[in-house]
Amino acid sequence: MPFYQKLGKIPQKRHTQFRQPDGSLYKEELFSTIGFDSIYSNAYHINSPAKIKEISPDVEIIRVEEWEEAAIRPYHFKTKLTKKEGDALSGRKPVMFNSDVVMSICRPENQMNYFYKNALCDEIFFVHEGKGQLQSQFGYMNFREGDYIVIPRGVIYKLVHDGDEARYLIFETTGPVTTPNRYRNEFGQLMEHAPFCERDIRTPEDMVTIDEKGDFVVKVKKGEKVVSFHYEFHPLDVVGWDGYYYPWIFNIEDFMPITGKIHMPPPIHQTFAAPGFVICSFCPRLLDYHPLAVPIPYNHSNLDSDEMLYYVDGNFSSRKGVEFASISLHPNGIPHGPHPGTVEANLGKKETLETAVMMDTFRPLKLAKFAKETNDPDYYLSWNDKDPIELINEGQ
Repeated sequence: MPFYQKLGKIPQKRHTQFRQPDGSLYKEELFSTIGFDSIYSNAYHINSPAKIKEISPDVEIIRVEEWEEAAIRPYHFKTKLTKKEGDALSGRKPVMFNSDVVMSICRPENQMNYFYKNALCDEIFFVHEGKGQLQSQFGYMNFREGDYIVIPRGVIYKLVHDGDEARYLIFETTGPVTTPNRYRNEFGQLMEHAPFCERDIRTPEDMVTIDEKGDFVVKVKKGEKVVSFHYEFHPLDVVGWDGYYYPWIFNIEDFMPITGKIHMPPPIHQTFAAPGFVICSFCPRLLDYHPLAVPIPYNHSNLDSDEMLYYVDGNFSSRKGVEFASISLHPNGIPHGPHPGTVEANLGKKETLETAVMMDTFRPLKLAKFAKETNDPDYYLSWNDKDPIELINEGQ
């Protein structure tokens, strides 16, 4: 996130002597991006982060398996009853993917008993249910329902959930996650017209430094491979850091919707940008106020992108049959729009209480095998005036 932060103890100047109480030097680590040409942070360790005790010879392969028989059509996936399984890494169930992003859901049953680093991808966790704490070498951050947790690549972390219930929507992206360029001025500051500002963004709160010896495991993922690195010291041994590179959190309730006299297009809801896709937040808001306004989306053929919508809360005015944790996918070039009866039913409405997360990708999405397990096979018939069962019985 491009604004400067610092936490803990740091020296007055970069790359200068900074000594521990016993007289030895703290070990400086630079987190740099695009070589040395973009944002970075400097962190100061008790131990050398390059000092590895052991690398496990076992290589775990995490490969997204494609549902190759999936037809080209609109889809609805019911993920509400997905069973709890694994932890915040092993419990991920990919739903759809392309070369830019993998989108998964996760209902972890267990806590992570190791630390994790994605060496190749940034990650976004949308917290649909539950609360807990993100523990990283940049400090601790508490999270709650509605939070987007943005974790840049190379950050060592553990996600700890409170209680028995946690439900995450996860985006793993090959490029950096940023706020949209049009929201920021030339200095990176979010401008007056942006639907959120820096005050809404939470950064690491507590600089927790752990100076312990033992056998500590950091699972490192690069592409499809996950390897366990063993260290003889705790990986969260940072005493301080500063810079522009760190994990951060934004809550969907802090998104201030932009409204208009007539229906506004989805880009007004954009929250994040990454190479090849965008993420938007649909939040409770006042509806269109032209006297003849049609306050729900029109029929739409998006010719250059696929559209995924994850239903979080409330009654989505243009859709029938969707529920908590439903996921819809409308591929590019295939028209989609309001379900029969929803246009007339919503004329004159003044507000909507819906909450949803949308992803638009600019390369076609493939479906993972897990999507088949949750697929609503009759969804593509739901724009007909008749019940889908009647249509199937008539041979359509």
